[in-house]
Amino acid sequence: MSPLTITTRLVATGPVLEIIGALEYETAPELRKAVDGLTFAGGQWLVLDLAGLDFCDSSGISALISARSLAIEQGGGIALAAVPARIARTLGIIGLDQVFTIFPDVATATDRDLMTGRVPAPHW
Repeated sequence: MSPLTITTRLVATGPVLEIIGALEYETAPELRKAVDGLTFAGGQWLVLDLAGLDFCDSSGISALISARSLAIEQGGGIALAAVPARIARTLGIIGLDQVFTIFPDVATATDRDLMTGRVPAPHW
């Protein structure tokens, strides 16, 4: 499996974490650490860019849920973007596709109407 790389950048809607590699038992703490170090204003969204995610086990799923909890605690939201098909299938099987807002790509996830502060509905 490929090592995990997490890159953080800020956009108008909030932080975007690009996650590349394998999110599993040994690397899930890296995502938790990256998310724990974030601060963002209420109403902003944490976007997790999963386009480069090769693998995600139950520990990785747990780290995604922890990221969601933190975003909500800080008064924000969370979105998953560019979820690979095999991981989207897993999320669907365990019902997390109903818990996370999922967008086809980061551009869509971070595009919002600045006047209303609303994040657009997912486009399938």
